[in-house]
Amino acid sequence: MRLFLSLPLFKKMLIMLMAMMMPISIANAASNPTKLLIFGDSLVAGYGLPQGVAFPDQLQQSFDQDSASIRVINGGISGDTMAGGASRIAWSLADRPDAVVVVLGGNDALRGLSPDNMKIQLDAIISAIQDQGLPLLVAGMYAPANMGAEYGARFEQAFQDAISDAQARIDHSGSGYLDFYPFFLDGVALEPLLNQSDGIHPNEDGVAEIVRRIKPSVQKLIAQLNR
Repeated sequence: MRLFLSLPLFKKMLIMLMAMMMPISIANAASNPTKLLIFGDSLVAGYGLPQGVAFPDQLQQSFDQDSASIRVINGGISGDTMAGGASRIAWSLADRPDAVVVVLGGNDALRGLSPDNMKIQLDAIISAIQDQGLPLLVAGMYAPANMGAEYGARFEQAFQDAISDAQARIDHSGSGYLDFYPFFLDGVALEPLLNQSDGIHPNEDGVAEIVRRIKPSVQKLIAQLNR
C-alpha cells in the first residue's frame, strides 16, 4: 500500500523538521565559534587603554552585536617588532585559529629598523600562516614623516613586496586567501581627538573608528571559511 501526503501536510512536516534541527545548529555554532587571531603589537594588545576596549575587544563586541559566532583572540604584545612576531608566530598558531589578522610594523618604523629585514620577517610570518592553510589579512603601517621620504617609501615597499610574494605562492598552488589593508590606523593617525596623549596609540574612540573601517575586510576574510 502506498502512502501519499497532501502538499499542505508535507510542508507542515518539513517546517516542523527544520524547527527541530535549528536549536541543534545554533548550539553547535555557539560551542564551535570561528576563532579569529589578531596577531600584533601594542595596537592590538591595547596599550594605555582600560580593560575591555582594545581592538580585539571592540571587534568582538561588534561581532556579538551581529550575533556572529566568532571568538576574537588577542595575540598582541606591546613593543613587538616584525622580527618578534616572526619568532612567536608558531606558538601563537598553537591556539588553532581559523583565520588570522596581522598588525605589525609600527615599532619597526618608530625605531628606524631596516625595511629589507622587516620584509624578510613578514615573509616568515605569512609563510607560517599559509603553511597552516589559514586565510590571512595583513594590516600595513606607514612610517612617520620624520623618518624621511626615502625611508617611508622603502618601508611601504617592504609590505608590498611581501604581499606580492605571498600572492604568488597562492597563485602557484591554486589555493589560499590573502588580503592587504594598507594602513591599520587609517582615519585615526594624527587625529588628536582619536589618540592618546602620546599621539601614537589610539584612544577608545580611535579604536572604535579602526574597527568600523577595517571590519568589512575582516568579514571578507571570515567569509572565505564558508567557501
